[in-house]
Amino acid sequence: MIRFEPRAAPSPLLAVTIPMAAAFGSLLIALAILKLTGTPVLSAAGLLVNGAAGSLFALTETLTRATPLILTGLAVTVAFRARLWNIGAEGQLYAGALAAVAVGGGQIDAPAFILIPLICLAGAAAGALLLLGPVLLKARLSVDEVVTTLLLNFIVLLVVQMMLEGPMKDPMGMGWPQSIPILDEAALPRLFAQMRLHAGLLIALAAALGVHLLLGATVLGYEMRAVGGNPAAARFAGIPVDATLAKTALLSGALAGLAGASEVAGLKGYLTADLSPGFGYSGIVVAMLAALNPLAVVPAAIFAAGVFVGADTMSRTLGISNYFADLTVSLALLCVLVGSLFLRYRLRWVGRR
Repeated sequence: MIRFEPRAAPSPLLAVTIPMAAAFGSLLIALAILKLTGTPVLSAAGLLVNGAAGSLFALTETLTRATPLILTGLAVTVAFRARLWNIGAEGQLYAGALAAVAVGGGQIDAPAFILIPLICLAGAAAGALLLLGPVLLKARLSVDEVVTTLLLNFIVLLVVQMMLEGPMKDPMGMGWPQSIPILDEAALPRLFAQMRLHAGLLIALAAALGVHLLLGATVLGYEMRAVGGNPAAARFAGIPVDATLAKTALLSGALAGLAGASEVAGLKGYLTADLSPGFGYSGIVVAMLAALNPLAVVPAAIFAAGVFVGADTMSRTLGISNYFADLTVSLALLCVLVGSLFLRYRLRWVGRR
């Protein structure tokens, strides 16, 4: 008979191996599904890899796609470490993008070294304030934050559409509604000539390092981990649980809002209703693949971005649906959840007596 036994302390090697195995396993399962449809799997796999990292252009496209995923993955990581279930990173991203256009769309005339930080701060503040409301409802009225943050995603998107059809509509825009463009001084610089990769990647990498240091080397980080481990014990030890959750919400929402500001200022130059293809929701997968480790969020985001970018190449060449990327990322989440079971428990054979 086989039974599960709790592990006293999972080894660091196992903690690294299981998410990597989950990512690789999700690819194998997705390719196996393609095989059932009659698709040449080896050709598809080659196109996936070449499309994601087969050239400098492909690599920069993957890193461009990874930039918002790093920030939303960090937003989810920060919240989940404190057992704050933030499912609203998508809405917080759009709130940050909306604030970036409001600040950088010509209302403030300033040089780039002033305007770019202002845009980033505005985006971060908008995302932070959007998450603060659900956390206060949770603390004061015991309202489930999963429901409130999820519903806020749809509310924010409706507000964005209203603004794009109204006060922020670009009078020179053609076809699909879009906002007024931000000023050239507000745009994040490109890292390579004639490539789309922008300085938002550097901001995301700095944020990953900053969150790592905050969680591991500050009093606030200790309080967040303590609240996430056992809120009742943390309260008994004198940790202000509600205040810690509020600070966690501000940081988590700010990171997601910064992702929206980065997309507007670094890539698009304006806001549209389809700015995000689900970066906020994909950030949950990235955070889980990273096992809620801020530094591991970076490679996890690059993996997810590579799947999305490589799937575009597969779609153009072999006619495979772009939903292959969504399938793979979803399978990655399921695989990492199954893998976490073996991280916490070991299988032991117990003979019958």
